[in-house]
Amino acid sequence: MDQFYTIDRTADAEFKDRGSKFIAFAHPLVETSHFKFILQQIKKEHPKAVHHCFAYRIGLQGNNFRVSDDGEPSGTAGKVILGQIDSKNLTNTAIIVVRYFGGTLLGIPGLINAYKTVSSLVLQTIPIIQKQVEVSYILHFEFIHINEIMKLVRQYNCTITEQELLLFPFIKINIPLNRLEEMSSRMKDLKNVEFKKVSG
Repeated sequence: MDQFYTIDRTADAEFKDRGSKFIAFAHPLVETSHFKFILQQIKKEHPKAVHHCFAYRIGLQGNNFRVSDDGEPSGTAGKVILGQIDSKNLTNTAIIVVRYFGGTLLGIPGLINAYKTVSSLVLQTIPIIQKQVEVSYILHFEFIHINEIMKLVRQYNCTITEQELLLFPFIKINIPLNRLEEMSSRMKDLKNVEFKKVSG
């Protein structure tokens, strides 16, 4: 698997049913620590909402996910929101739904329908993008090799994430998974270049 689907911007959408208002917020997400910050911000912006339900999925294996019903009946919110993320085959995506209670109980089917509808609506408002799976490497080298290295970086569509070109030159790059073998092979041809995978 050398590509995946995700979103690259935030969006929101609203759905009303019998007085209750549901607002969904979609966010691109790479780390769980970032999610806590997003959730805190939304809770601050919507302190009077009775529920802040959510789901997210991160990573390429699909096993890093979390759901929360936040006080709604079990299985009526978080799992339903995740179902919409999964129906689009997305990863690195979070959806938080805040609910303002309108005085009428919606029942289990009504809740499932509301959380499903608003999650689906928010995903319809943003383009779904296809991204390359990338692997991070660090290169330590002597400055005389800079031109050759930069040429290879461009040739294999790598992204530079960090660089130091003065005393002890190095660059950190993200290499598309489908070009990694070729890139590694070319790096071996260069003398005095250390080419090492970044752990984590």
